Amino acid sequence: MPSENLLHIADSDRDADMLYATGLFVPDPFIYLRLRGRHYVVMSDLEFDRAKKLAPHCRVLSLAAYAEKIKGPGVKRAPLAEVVREILKERKVRSVTVPASFPHGLAVQLEKLNVRVKANRGPLFPQREFKTPDEIRKVKAAVAMTEIGMAEAIQAIRRSRIDKSGRLVYRNATLTSEKLQAIIGSAIYTAGGIASNTIVAGGNQATDPHERGHGPLKAHQPIIIDIFPRAEKTGYYGDLTRTVVRGRASDAVRKMYASVEKAQKVCLSKIRAGVQMATTHQAVVDHFAGDGFSTGRRNNHMEGFFHGTGHGIGLEIHEAPNIGQGSKDKFRPGQVVTVEPGLYYPGTGGVRLEDDVLVTKGRPRILSRVEKVLEV
Repeated sequence: MPSENLLHIADSDRDADMLYATGLFVPDPFIYLRLRGRHYVVMSDLEFDRAKKLAPHCRVLSLAAYAEKIKGPGVKRAPLAEVVREILKERKVRSVTVPASFPHGLAVQLEKLNVRVKANRGPLFPQREFKTPDEIRKVKAAVAMTEIGMAEAIQAIRRSRIDKSGRLVYRNATLTSEKLQAIIGSAIYTAGGIASNTIVAGGNQATDPHERGHGPLKAHQPIIIDIFPRAEKTGYYGDLTRTVVRGRASDAVRKMYASVEKAQKVCLSKIRAGVQMATTHQAVVDHFAGDGFSTGRRNNHMEGFFHGTGHGIGLEIHEAPNIGQGSKDKFRPGQVVTVEPGLYYPGTGGVRLEDDVLVTKGRPRILSRVEKVLEV
């Protein structure tokens, strides 16, 4: 892969590969090239000086200069495909490899300009899966932001009172999923992160693992809180889940919680360099089955443990590798993964616990420290 000539055109605010390649946050699509091992970015006048300062590993080319060369004096913009063709022509390069997500329209334009475009089947930067010490520090900082949001959420639930109808009341107002999401978001924003699509789901809402949650939160029911913010400065993510009950949990929920907590330990005991991730996931599946928690479809609703045990985390909230059924991945030092077993039964509720873990040559290192407690 390092010998291939790469082309990518995207904005780096949303495209993790572009951010990884350049280290620049740019809201509009721009050109990145790696030609014969050398990195280039083509920037507008607005971004030119900033790119030279913040992307010293890249040679920064002027979009306006290429527009004038292609279209004539006074022209500051030209079709990006024509700019790419001109740069490649100067360097006697005839073909480039692009990510599978590359815009089809741009690929067609390049082909018409006699530039051969080859779509890459795998990751554009497979090394993203293995974090450098600097990247690990950035993930840990994002996890710390996540912990701040989680601590605020648990504290608000702990300080809430239970009214006669069984609803939680916080600061003289009904505590809703939306209100708790706002409390979490505010705390994380103050810490330097952005929390989007935070999950605060109580009761039966929590039996759908990706239900964000809505309406009043109630006592004596499990509340799943899943927070996955992005650090504004670096673009790296943290991802934590806790399940809490304000008041007294039912015996069924306590048994679920104990089994999920044990499932995390089972998974952690299997995380060693060279171990197949599918085998680790199966160990969690077998653990739940051994505890009497069946999985399947009932009354047109999935119940039990029906998602993966974890996933990679970094510049994307879900990235390689995958700890799940059918995974071909093995644990290798430098990976940062989530460990998030869960159980979900309509009528009882859901329980999920999630931590972020660094794979090392020996025992895995848990990056998160926020408390695990069921009843608050």
